[in-house]
Amino acid sequence: MPTELNDLTSMTSGPTRRDFLARAMAIGGSGFLLASMKAWGMDIASTADAPPLLQGSGKGKTVVILGAGVAGMTAAYELSKLGYTCKVVEARGFAGGRCQTARNGKVLEELGGEKQVCHFEKGQYLNFGPWRIPFNHRSTLHYTKQFDIPLELFNNDNDASYVYSVNPKSPLAGRRMRQFEVKADMRGYVDELLAKSLKSGIMDQQVTAQDKTLLIDYLVNEGYLSNKDLRYRGTPGRGYKVNPGAGISPGPGVPSDPLGFSDLLQSKLGHIYHSVHEFEQQATMLQPIGGMDGIAKGFEKRVGKMIRYNTEVVSLRNFPDKVEVTVKDLASGAASVIKGDFCLCTIPLSVLRQVETNFSDKFKLALQGAAYAPVGKIGLQMKRRFWEEDDGIYGGHVLTDQKGINLISLPSTNWQGKKGTLLGYYNFEADAAEISALSNAERADFALAAGEKIFPGQYRSSFESAFSVAWHRVKYNLGGWAVWSEETRASAYPVLFEGEGRTLLAGEHMSYLGGWQAGAIESAWAQIGRIHRRLTA
Repeated sequence: MPTELNDLTSMTSGPTRRDFLARAMAIGGSGFLLASMKAWGMDIASTADAPPLLQGSGKGKTVVILGAGVAGMTAAYELSKLGYTCKVVEARGFAGGRCQTARNGKVLEELGGEKQVCHFEKGQYLNFGPWRIPFNHRSTLHYTKQFDIPLELFNNDNDASYVYSVNPKSPLAGRRMRQFEVKADMRGYVDELLAKSLKSGIMDQQVTAQDKTLLIDYLVNEGYLSNKDLRYRGTPGRGYKVNPGAGISPGPGVPSDPLGFSDLLQSKLGHIYHSVHEFEQQATMLQPIGGMDGIAKGFEKRVGKMIRYNTEVVSLRNFPDKVEVTVKDLASGAASVIKGDFCLCTIPLSVLRQVETNFSDKFKLALQGAAYAPVGKIGLQMKRRFWEEDDGIYGGHVLTDQKGINLISLPSTNWQGKKGTLLGYYNFEADAAEISALSNAERADFALAAGEKIFPGQYRSSFESAFSVAWHRVKYNLGGWAVWSEETRASAYPVLFEGEGRTLLAGEHMSYLGGWQAGAIESAWAQIGRIHRRLTA
């Protein structure tokens, strides 16, 4: 995932892209269109809001489901309603896969790392897997509503929060600024230039006289320009030097001075925002009250009796009329064989590659098609919510280009509480790999050092405890989410989605919603429909 501050990648836009996608739809239909959109970097929202309506009964048939993550439990829940016997195999002692929340007592031991126990106080937590739900992920919201999981708003974009750059080439480096300062000034200056260009007649060939008047009026309003001379001189929306108040002093307040236009351009801080939010990254999103694992627990409440916990898959074999899965009980070491009429495997491809199978060479090669993103997070419990008390920031993200940090996310729950747990970093790829090599204490110190630059005298003095995860070092995940290239989406992905013999695959990796719970849910919906048709034909 690109950082919000550093992603300067330009993409072809306008008619060229639209023409390409129109041709893709005409030539290959909706499936090819979706592949083309993803290849061009265009994230799409979920397209289904309810599981498939399946007719007939599955009584007398057994489906073996590998993995009790969101995809596996979705399948077990829906198939069991049709009468199928579902045997779910889970290597961990709990369900949910990556849908986990760190609370007091949570234990995590990464590969090659030390045992980590969460010491957050009661009521404090960190969603160190999925942590937000877009309004357009109707499939996820289908289950939060059905399972009566209460939701609250997640503040995903707060202009009152800070942006902080350490880029030595930036004239604004080391200066903590509110995001509304940068946005107001950048837009104001650009609108001023455009309005003056229109007024002087430079764009008369592109804009009619009537439209020119209307456009100038829009720019004056949008950029807070003076009607008299079309100049941008700042706006109360960018904040005051001294805020307005009661009485004679401070009275109306003292306006703040805009940043220099050249400084803004050279700093490239204008890249922190777009004209509108990305489709899946809205200003306000949703989260379950009390932790994202409420979704996993909602499923587990309904399908928990079908799950064999602490059971590791050793081998998977397809036969013409059945499947056989050899498993090992992690407590006793005893091996056994689970048989079924069909298998739905939701194990991440990064882990499935290590399981012995009788898949064809073509299918085994396709399993190599997706890389898995190194991803790291750290939660920092603070004894005082200084970001609220001292800085008036309620939720949202502090954006920074400090290496290995990307963003600091402030909690969108328990406003004005005594304590709070924030996300100290959310890193990816090379940064995540590098930081994951640190000890747990060193990771916390790294995050604190970065945060102290932005909140001097507040960050370290308020710190109480930390809990971190490097998903690429978690045994039964080996990565945050699947990453497909344009080539492997075209070659390997269709092979894997088709499945082989009596085995189909599901999970976020089998969707165009990679890294989202909606991808796991909707891939399960798609595959249970195919299983049901096969077994009732």
